Amino acid sequence: MMSVEESPIAAADGNNDSICSQNETSKTDRTCLETDSTVMTNGKNDPPTAQKCSTDTPAKPPRCTELNGAANGPSSEETKAVPLTTGDLATTLAPAEHLWSSSRDQAVKLRMEGSGPGSETPITVHQMFLETVERFGDHPALVFKKDGLKVTLTWRQYYDQCCAAAKSFLKLGLERFHGVSILGFNSPEWFISDIGCIFAGGLAAGIYTTNSAEACHYVAANCEANVLIVENQKQLEKILKVKDQLPHLKAIVQYRGELQQKIPHLYTWDEFMKLGEDVPNAQLHTVMDSLRANECCTLIYTSGTTGNPKGVMLSHDNITWTARTVSKVINPNCGEEVLVSYLPLSHVAAQMIDIWCCMSLAGTAHFAEPDALKGSLANTLREAHPTGFLGVPRVWEKMQEGMKAAAAKATPLKKRVAEWAKSIGLEYSYSAMRGENMVPWGFMLSNNLVFKKVRAALGLDRCKLCCTGAAPITKETLEYFMSLNIPVKELYGMSESSGPHTVSITEYRVGSCGKVIPGCKTKLENPDADGNGEICFWGRHVFMGYLNMPDKTLESLDQSGWLHSGDLGRHDEDDFLYITGRIKELIITAGGENIPPVPIEDALKNEVPIISNAMLIGDKLKFLSMLLTLKCVMDDNGDPTDDLNSEALDFCRRHSVQATKVSEIIANKEPAIYKAIQEGLERVNAKATSNAQRVQKWVILERDFSVGGGELGPTLKLRRPIVVKMYQDKINEMYGAAAERQ
Repeated sequence: MMSVEESPIAAADGNNDSICSQNETSKTDRTCLETDSTVMTNGKNDPPTAQKCSTDTPAKPPRCTELNGAANGPSSEETKAVPLTTGDLATTLAPAEHLWSSSRDQAVKLRMEGSGPGSETPITVHQMFLETVERFGDHPALVFKKDGLKVTLTWRQYYDQCCAAAKSFLKLGLERFHGVSILGFNSPEWFISDIGCIFAGGLAAGIYTTNSAEACHYVAANCEANVLIVENQKQLEKILKVKDQLPHLKAIVQYRGELQQKIPHLYTWDEFMKLGEDVPNAQLHTVMDSLRANECCTLIYTSGTTGNPKGVMLSHDNITWTARTVSKVINPNCGEEVLVSYLPLSHVAAQMIDIWCCMSLAGTAHFAEPDALKGSLANTLREAHPTGFLGVPRVWEKMQEGMKAAAAKATPLKKRVAEWAKSIGLEYSYSAMRGENMVPWGFMLSNNLVFKKVRAALGLDRCKLCCTGAAPITKETLEYFMSLNIPVKELYGMSESSGPHTVSITEYRVGSCGKVIPGCKTKLENPDADGNGEICFWGRHVFMGYLNMPDKTLESLDQSGWLHSGDLGRHDEDDFLYITGRIKELIITAGGENIPPVPIEDALKNEVPIISNAMLIGDKLKFLSMLLTLKCVMDDNGDPTDDLNSEALDFCRRHSVQATKVSEIIANKEPAIYKAIQEGLERVNAKATSNAQRVQKWVILERDFSVGGGELGPTLKLRRPIVVKMYQDKINEMYGAAAERQ
């Protein structure tokens, strides 16, 4: 791959005249919105319909270089309009000296290309929103349920709501580059709070709903939050425990449910949205005009699997450039895409797709219910009929488990038909993947008898793009969906790359996470004999730095500005990227051999389908061992129970075992199950490239891994260091017993 030196980059700062000149030559018609002071509240009023102003072109508002500078636009007494003037807004950048920063108020240079992808004019979040409103103002933007009834906000109404929220933030005293922390499940209020905060010059910072009070405190303190937005009483209680330790906090807003106590500076959503009604539009214009594309507007907090979370600083340009670039790859036409928002918005993948790409595409976002991952997601999918769907691997695995359980109850004839159809489907999907597009005999019949019905049952009948990311997915799961003519394509990226770096959309390969997005570059540092090296990123999606962590920032960004991912990967002859491991996850045995754990773990789960989670142990130890969990029923909170799930029960029946609980299998060391696991492990070991990669011992744990248990992060990623600490006694037993035998 090309280095920075081999491919000259125009690292733009605030004095780059060519950027401004590009914007001056692309004038568009301008519109203005009538912003009604009445706003849509939580269950009280229907949203107002914003009306277009006169077709006369309004005067161009001046850019303000200082936050408190006076704007010369119309006063609030003359009009309540918020002018839409994307065509003539000068896209200036704040002066910057470096490609990175760890200070909230320090701008950075942009990694701009001289021409082609990556050279596009930088714009702010506000400008991107205005572009969509100008072209698709009456198109549905957000669809959600209120008191059981479906409510739709158009893009113009959505924009009005964000402006109203921005005014309320200003009224509450939101300071420039201070945080607004949002703690709750996906909702219109989440989106509006996030964007309203950015409009008002703050830093939007999501908090995972699974966080403890202490973890919530860390994020709110780190971003110096002036306002905290919480979903309900449950989340409010976390904040009330720590609010006295948050010196910058000025207000708390609860957006669902009635307040159960009266506390100073605690507001309902209704009250919050009305707070800014007397804030002049000119004041909001001044702030929005002072926003700069190369300044920070969003903080994404890493899941903290190895320590305290790091606040990933994303600029306006990180968000707008990435969203527009990915959107063009997804669909060159706007106003056609429909999605379902359900993954945690504090995670970069959900936020980039649900808020920003949807905005760039003028798509429609439907909101799932808070119990989406406990079963209601399927209902939302069937109601929304999304055109694209992103699921972390565990979501696809749960779908697979559910369909397998249903198939197990089918008649013998239906089972034979389904297996025949799936064999045809897999053959067709591999042919399509290779670009051959050869339709095998029986495909049309299989499509009508099986595939169309499965898609309709899943709510994916209109879905043109099914994706997965955020964690590794097994080949078995990918091939299961390919056999149903539902190719699930992998994406790869990081919070530090604003989400995606490689995508599989028009082209894909099983096991690959695709090709680099246009305008970006990948290089593999220090590759080994097989071509595996550390994956490094370059492009306008690369983050600004970690908030208040200059040392950590310089660990991730080298002196040339390349982002070091910590992941190992290789390219094939067609430039598809394959992730082969993670440097920090590599197990280095006592003998000095480097072993990536994921391939071995996935291989065993594939061989023995009763296994839910497998974690390889062996760092600095003489041999490899494994911690295993069995597939079980999850309760309503997503916590594992002792009851085996339907797939595990089916596995037991096939091995003539009557056990129905995990504890029964462990207590009896159920011979048939233990033998099946050992035989599966021996098949995996037979494929090992060296003796050091063979697993010698294993143990079944009493409970499966979960977010609540602490073994999994918010995106269901395995938290290896924490699991080692939690089960250190079990690990010691395995290695202690081996030492005694020696």
